[in-house]
Amino acid sequence: MRWLNSLLTSLLLSATATPSASAPTPPPEGFSEIRKSRDITEYRLDSNGLTVLLQPQPSSPVVTFMVTYLIGSRNESYGATGATHLLEHLMFKGTAKHNKEAGTGIDQLLEATGAETNATTWLDRTNYFTTLAPQHLPLIITLEADRMRNLRLREEDRQPEMTVVRNEFQIAENDPGTTLQTEIWATAFQAHPYRHSVLGWLSDVENVSIETLRHFYNTYYWPNNAVVSIVGNFNPVDALNLVRQHYGPIPKSPSPIPSVHTLEPPQTGPRRITLKRPGELGLISIAYKIPPATHPDSPALTVLSDLLADGLRCRFYLELTDAGLTTDVIAYPELTRDPSLFLITAELAGDSTHEEVETKLLSVLSEVRKNGVTDKEIQHAIARLNAQSAFSRDGSSTISESLTEAIAVGDWTLYHTWDDSIAKVTPADVKRVANQYLNTDQSTTGLFIPTDTTSSSPPEKTTAPAKQTATTST
Repeated sequence: MRWLNSLLTSLLLSATATPSASAPTPPPEGFSEIRKSRDITEYRLDSNGLTVLLQPQPSSPVVTFMVTYLIGSRNESYGATGATHLLEHLMFKGTAKHNKEAGTGIDQLLEATGAETNATTWLDRTNYFTTLAPQHLPLIITLEADRMRNLRLREEDRQPEMTVVRNEFQIAENDPGTTLQTEIWATAFQAHPYRHSVLGWLSDVENVSIETLRHFYNTYYWPNNAVVSIVGNFNPVDALNLVRQHYGPIPKSPSPIPSVHTLEPPQTGPRRITLKRPGELGLISIAYKIPPATHPDSPALTVLSDLLADGLRCRFYLELTDAGLTTDVIAYPELTRDPSLFLITAELAGDSTHEEVETKLLSVLSEVRKNGVTDKEIQHAIARLNAQSAFSRDGSSTISESLTEAIAVGDWTLYHTWDDSIAKVTPADVKRVANQYLNTDQSTTGLFIPTDTTSSSPPEKTTAPAKQTATTST
């Protein structure tokens, strides 16, 4: 969610455009233009409600085609956790028309073009993206439209992919930091499905049926629950005509897409967990409840996290790492569609104890709440966030990655407006959000205490992997 918008190209174009050239161009037949934000235009396919975002970049050597489905782990419940991620894997297993056995599988056809393709699953969305030469854009549009509704979903494919996903689960579980984060989310949220790991719980991963996966597919994989984004070198009219040709015949969902209506009950006091298992360095993590990404306080929370934990002059580095208490401290707000968490995690150094590190972390936060921060700290944080945004816009694929997160939280125009909002954050804003959200009664604290790695005893607690983006490599 850290994006820097460069207007140089659009300013040059507008400066040289004639009055007739600047007149609005109606979209091709079958599309409605919904809105425009700088160099991105949103269209809707009238026949089925598919949303299409176009960002032409004539100077780019490639084009990235991405489909973002508005289904993530937040759409899962007990017995089916991890189903969204497993379904993402199965989306590469083919349709009746495009499959490995016939030599027309997605991987086979794209490999011949030199394309790079992948997919990820997260809390609020699943996305499929391919970067390839512009002349091959018709191919990926054909393939993506085909698998939107024609996936085979066979048991013979589920079994091996379940094993792959289970291996991902076990790799994540072997990392203490990942496991601690899973425990934090599962404790901070009692009702909302953010409490479930994106990879799911192991018993669900192993036992989810092909019928359950087919139900997810038939419930969520429809044009009116998807956003197509095209970024890079392409002709907008030609691209829209291709989208209409291949997606237009697909109907919208026969039933309304289910909404997530579960609200997390108010937290009425601090929560604590302790995790003991083999490991080397102790960890402490503190999470606070925060509003969703689209809330006006999200930029100030982002600036707060940066000045606390980014760079050699940040507060946590000076007070903890430079003082020899920690090897590292990270902090960030997890920006999501629904209310989420502001996370702080410290890795203990040397002979430091959990108690003294926790005391020092809380002391730093108390100082911010009481006395605020300086304008210099704010400006340094904004500069760092702007630089990170610039890196996230280096090429059509990284632009698409940023754009999909804005789509996921409910407003793709955040891709353009986020940096403007960051730039407006003041010291007063940071002090206010620190006092409003980083308070004890809204906190969940987790400790990871390493045990003797030579012990033959089993760990005291084992859990599912943490909140990490699940990725399918193809």
